[in-house]
Amino acid sequence: MIVWTNKVSIKHGSSRVNPRQIGQVTMSKAEERVIVVGAGPVGLVATTLLAEAGIPVTLVEISTDLPRDLRASTFHPPTLDMLERFGVVPDMISQGLICPTWQFRDREHGVVATFELGLLSGDTNHPYRLQCEQWRLSEMLFARLQRMADVEVRFGVRALGVTQSADHATVEIEAADGSRESLKGRFVVGSDGLKSAVRSAIGVEMEGQTIPEIFLTLSTTYDYREAMPDLSNISYISDPKEWFVLIRTKSLWRVLIPSDPTMSDADITDPVRMEARLQNIVPRSVPYEVRHKTAYRVHERVASAYVSGRVLLAGDAAHVNNPLGGMGLNGGIHDAFNLAEKLIAVFRGEADLASLSRYERQRRKVALDVVQQTTLRNRSILNSTDPAVRLAYQNDLRQTVADPVRHKDYVLRTSMIQSLRDLKSVA
Repeated sequence: MIVWTNKVSIKHGSSRVNPRQIGQVTMSKAEERVIVVGAGPVGLVATTLLAEAGIPVTLVEISTDLPRDLRASTFHPPTLDMLERFGVVPDMISQGLICPTWQFRDREHGVVATFELGLLSGDTNHPYRLQCEQWRLSEMLFARLQRMADVEVRFGVRALGVTQSADHATVEIEAADGSRESLKGRFVVGSDGLKSAVRSAIGVEMEGQTIPEIFLTLSTTYDYREAMPDLSNISYISDPKEWFVLIRTKSLWRVLIPSDPTMSDADITDPVRMEARLQNIVPRSVPYEVRHKTAYRVHERVASAYVSGRVLLAGDAAHVNNPLGGMGLNGGIHDAFNLAEKLIAVFRGEADLASLSRYERQRRKVALDVVQQTTLRNRSILNSTDPAVRLAYQNDLRQTVADPVRHKDYVLRTSMIQSLRDLKSVA
């Protein structure tokens, strides 16, 4: 059983953990566990799926509490279908915002194409995008884990390295006080982000490119529908001088703007400069109220391998991309479901170790052929400055929306439903 405690300070093994959340894997099962590194949504989904199947799990997180990353907030239809099994979707909907359409717009001429996700009503239980901050899902999954057996969660500890043998893999962890401990299990799942210690330990490279711009994301209380009454909750606005993205959440609007990569984060997020950029989008007689801001460099990279013996990668540890399409978080959650299904089969004796290589073939294909290509195309459309090229892009989008078959095919692909269907043929 898990033993949860609210004591002020606890020493567990040789590593200090957050006193709010403590679990324990029974000693008899300790070496039969899966060690998951990284307690973002991907790591939490994988942990929950494995624990539901009766597999002992130790979840390791470098932060002292659940990460509250504000970058990702878009959940696509098939992701919501997957998450239904946890019973969290109604709460996500109540805390989020349903978005039945999304748009490409031209800054001067307005709407270019509005895509209708209602066309997917026969293909999903959720024919819409849901805007709900990813940390909300993390909180819901963590609450679920607290009621489950043979789950151990370690906060405030850093993964230093991974070694493996034919039968087991071992993660060495270090606490804030410098104490170290070795965690041994049958498998290790690295869901610890772009700078993954797990990926580094197995010598896997992240292949791809770094996008020239730095993305500035601002959250403001201003309702952009006052200036653009026909604005969808998710809109990509093309402009030859400066494109931007507007995304509405339940309480705020998020604005994403590309920024000069030669500038420092401090310069990019300077209040005077941010105000000027917001005024450039929609001039107002009063200053904007900014609730949150962040500047980050964006990559288009995919790991050269997702599987190395008993060590497996998922989420941002395996692939990262720009946010223009909302596919990073969703792709990571799809990784977790695919990987957990195959690990469970191995634990139950229904498949051998070699079967895990299919996880790599399937999910790496999606990252390269779907996620990367979609986000790069979106960026290309928004970045274009040549009038003829811009017109061609926009005419193609208009023709796509006007044709019912092309329209549905487009939203099947951009909602990630088609990529999941295509994986069935990947042996």
